[in-house]
Amino acid sequence: MSDYEILDDRFRKLTIGHAKLERLWTGSRWAEGPVYVPAARHLLWSDIPNDRLLRYDEGDGSVSVFETHCNNQNGHTLDREGRVVACEHGGRRVSRLEYDGRWQALVETVAGKRFNSPNDVVVKSDGTIWFTDPVYGIESHYEGKIARAEIGGSHVYRFDEVSGAVSAVITDMVQPNGLAFSPDEAILYVSDSGASHVPGLPRAIRAYDLAADGRSARARGIFAECGAGLFDGFRVDRDGNIWASSADSVRVHAPDGTLIGRILVPELVSNVCFGGPKRNRLYITAQTSLYAIYVNAHPAGVGPVAGDISQ
Repeated sequence: MSDYEILDDRFRKLTIGHAKLERLWTGSRWAEGPVYVPAARHLLWSDIPNDRLLRYDEGDGSVSVFETHCNNQNGHTLDREGRVVACEHGGRRVSRLEYDGRWQALVETVAGKRFNSPNDVVVKSDGTIWFTDPVYGIESHYEGKIARAEIGGSHVYRFDEVSGAVSAVITDMVQPNGLAFSPDEAILYVSDSGASHVPGLPRAIRAYDLAADGRSARARGIFAECGAGLFDGFRVDRDGNIWASSADSVRVHAPDGTLIGRILVPELVSNVCFGGPKRNRLYITAQTSLYAIYVNAHPAGVGPVAGDISQ
């Protein structure tokens, strides 16, 4: 029985027919925020309620605790120099793992006010850091620390480390969550999981056109709505397809928003990332476990784009 549900032939081309979903490890309370570190050939991910980072060694398949008491880190990404950038629920900041092993705070406040609980993060090709800031980490002691919201809203921010400037780029969402750029960085996709707070709110990924200078965004509307649970984290492949988490699967949407297929997962999916030497292994964090499956897709910057076999 296949682990794929093919709804459109466009998805069939992204699958490997005999590839199976593998559960690599289980034992988290809530697995989140996977990031593949090529230089170390390992995957890091968060177990937020247990306040620890876990490490999967791609060489021997072992799993170990990478770090404990990590400020309830959630989403991760790599910067342009290969360093891990993290969103901290407990620390209410965005930090970076430096070459000497220290976590360095990058940005903690905007206009003198502390963030809610940074959730997910991406780095643009110009080095700017973009992150979402919902309230999930300050609403309970389970995934962070109960605290007062100081900003009065949940926004998407752009941080320029060179100038030190931080600004709210998107302010029309209830609880912005996962985010990713289109391959050409002309569009920013952001999931709004605000239905957890506002009944009837669309459970959607929204698309925003970025200005030429990359400093502002204009809403173009809903890109896709989730048919099971909420969209949380997601990634975009080199051809612009979105691989998104949901309550029952990884849902794959074509660049036009069409749901073209699903990877069926037996747990609530939180996030995904591409990894492996060829970046064709999709790592999936789902509730208590880490899963993986090989696919015929790669992130932007890896391999040829659709219709181009010259690379």
